[in-house]
Amino acid sequence: MEHISVVMLFLSTFTLAVSAGAVLLLPFSIISNEILLCFPQNYYIQWLNGSLIHGLWNLASLFSNLCLFVLMPFAFFFLESEGFAGLKKGIRARILETLVMLILLALLILGIVWVASALIDNDAASMESLYDLWEFYLPYLYSCISLMGCLLLLLCTPVGLSRMFTVMGQLLVKPTILEDLDEQIYIITLEEESLQRRINGLSSSVEYNIMELEQELENVKTLKTKLERRKKASAWERNLVYPAVMVLLLIETFISVLLVACNILCLLVDETAMPKGTRGPGIGNASLSTFGFVGAALEIILIFYLMVSSVVGFYSLRFFGNFTPKKDDTTMTKIIGNCVSILVLSSALPVMSRTLGITRFDLLGDFGRFNWLGNFYIVLSYNLLFAIVTTLCLIRQFTSAVREELFKALGLHKLQLSNTTRDSDTTKPSANGHQKTL
Repeated sequence: MEHISVVMLFLSTFTLAVSAGAVLLLPFSIISNEILLCFPQNYYIQWLNGSLIHGLWNLASLFSNLCLFVLMPFAFFFLESEGFAGLKKGIRARILETLVMLILLALLILGIVWVASALIDNDAASMESLYDLWEFYLPYLYSCISLMGCLLLLLCTPVGLSRMFTVMGQLLVKPTILEDLDEQIYIITLEEESLQRRINGLSSSVEYNIMELEQELENVKTLKTKLERRKKASAWERNLVYPAVMVLLLIETFISVLLVACNILCLLVDETAMPKGTRGPGIGNASLSTFGFVGAALEIILIFYLMVSSVVGFYSLRFFGNFTPKKDDTTMTKIIGNCVSILVLSSALPVMSRTLGITRFDLLGDFGRFNWLGNFYIVLSYNLLFAIVTTLCLIRQFTSAVREELFKALGLHKLQLSNTTRDSDTTKPSANGHQKTL
């Protein structure tokens, strides 16, 4: 069983490495283009050329397909397999069952793609190309996966852009304005001692009450740890780092939405703004950013910011909330699901960045062969939805405090119409029955 776990972990690690390569693909290409422009005749960077960049894009596409359609399905089926009935149990029986399941899955997917392609485009040339497995099937299938990945990014990224403020607020120490941390620590210490006494006083037969009190005690200890960390933080960390990070996130989000709005206008007046439009001058011949090296650096920062936001938004969605990995409590099946999800998001990141106009770098290799990138209505709708959904998520995020206060003033907070947290200034009964304000 240990050998099986090692193989599963190796395949998952390889998939995450391919995901990291897909994320770094576009930033590396952008910075390589600027370096070749700055040092066109330098001997020490002659190895950095267009053929190398094209090769990396092709390798990223190849390994993404390999992980998505072969390695990860093999890992899942091998983990769940037990061997066919009547065969001797062992590794060979499990491998045989896994290979049979992979063949059946491949036939099912190929059949679905064949039927979908025939329904969408049923002319004679398309019907003949359906029989070309390597030149048509796999790129078409990867194009469908990329479209689903871009739709998933369209759902996750706006949510992540708004959630980034909350996540950074939890990681950083907030300024203490009109707060007495010593008093709060004293109150929470009394509550902790009261809960501990109640747990010690209950008999072991009352198992449900003990588990409930232990969970509440754990929450109290977590809150006490946060208060102690805020107290120990330096004045620079409290009063400078937190506002600077919040302003930086706000600027990056504003620039992202502004670039998308500009790209919408460009799509309406210039056909070369399409992701599958006319090809640029090539790598190392001209800068793809109006502001040169500074603009390229800004594009790279925004690409990484969008990737982090998409991951945060992915795990913030209720549907994918159970996918969140937990320390010492994550099954192998969940690890495989996380690896596949990260791979789909990272593979679709270059396509989304080019579609939204975050960068003007042309998609190379199989990434530039996706048919839907040439559809004007799909690309325009994608940009409009991203701008609208991101704006709505940000408005909802920044007006949440006002809504909660209005709900409290109208007495609607008792209906749980707003999500309140323990860190907010709420009044709750403590363990000994008295009211305490934290």
